[in-house]
Amino acid sequence: MVDRRQVLGGLGAVSAAGLLPSLARAALPMPKSPVQITVVDVAGNLALTQRAIESYRKAKPNAVSRFVFTKAPAPELPAKIKAQQDAGRIDIDLVLTGTDALSAGIDQGIWLDLKPYAADLPNLADVYLPQALKMQAIAEDHGLVVTYYPSGPLLEYMPDRVKSVPKTAAELLDYTRQNKNKFIYARPSNSGPGRTWLMGLPYILSDANPRDPVNGWAKTWDYLKAIGENIEYYPAGTTQTMKELGEGTRDIAVSTTGWDINPRVLGIVPKEASVAALDNFHWVTDAQYMVVPKGVSDDKLAVLLDLMAYMLQPKQQAYAYDQGYFFPGPAVKGVTLDMAPEDSQEAIRAFGRPEYDRLIADHPLETPLDAKSIVKAFELWDQRIGAGKG
Repeated sequence: MVDRRQVLGGLGAVSAAGLLPSLARAALPMPKSPVQITVVDVAGNLALTQRAIESYRKAKPNAVSRFVFTKAPAPELPAKIKAQQDAGRIDIDLVLTGTDALSAGIDQGIWLDLKPYAADLPNLADVYLPQALKMQAIAEDHGLVVTYYPSGPLLEYMPDRVKSVPKTAAELLDYTRQNKNKFIYARPSNSGPGRTWLMGLPYILSDANPRDPVNGWAKTWDYLKAIGENIEYYPAGTTQTMKELGEGTRDIAVSTTGWDINPRVLGIVPKEASVAALDNFHWVTDAQYMVVPKGVSDDKLAVLLDLMAYMLQPKQQAYAYDQGYFFPGPAVKGVTLDMAPEDSQEAIRAFGRPEYDRLIADHPLETPLDAKSIVKAFELWDQRIGAGKG
């Protein structure tokens, strides 16, 4: 057997393509009658993928009778699924998640290993964008990247209220001391901007080892503690930070490309809001994944594998532009904005930022921490930073 494992971006030994075809079994047969599929979204991913998922039902009515869509908080879902599995009764078929619940689920052993089902799926090394393929490695074969973006961490601010924009981490800390409770970010374990901020700071601060939250983040933990003295509270999710930025309660919020564009499209944040990156900024890339809990029946699994392959087609990926929520969004090669629905094209033209092309070209793109490290980072943040502040 040829070992195709390799180290990608310091993530450790994981599959280069995300799947190991040499371990694949024969493709599963499709069910004899349509099945109902329950989809739980813990990442806001349905904004990017629901239209594509529903188009699958229309394209293959003999496979799916209906999709049932629900949403849940990312920190709570792994424990719920684990309890169902322990009881021998799983009623969730597909989870759409960011790296938060993905990593927690890998740590708890609740996600199905997809290596044996490679025959049902495309060759990921052929279809994924290079950075999306690196994000796929984080899944350790227990899920598939469905959307990708360079993410952040960026600072989003209101120019009429922030006259001198902080350019360095030290200047941001000084700003928060002089403007108490005007800076905000959300709990990292349930916020894309929050976790990019958490993982991006070690690069900005030139910490000892940006990939080791336990032994390599001394500067980061000290900084987060210091700036936390000037933060009123940490919201449970990003939406609240954007509402408070838009309402004027806060003047600067941690953001990403998508969390910058989409709330302005929706009118939650004024269009004139601006973004900035601190000196020594590195992008911490992000992705959202399709994962299957262990215990799903073979009939449903056959449909889910077929659906996942369908979702990686360029036509379906074009829906991921959405209204900029995960900008740009597509994870596979050959998808351009002109392939997206007209409402997506209009939103990006009106609210996108030309400077993002320069920022992406001029700054390094780093993959997030591996599953065990990110779970540990969330745990340490909750204990050292978030405790006592909500």
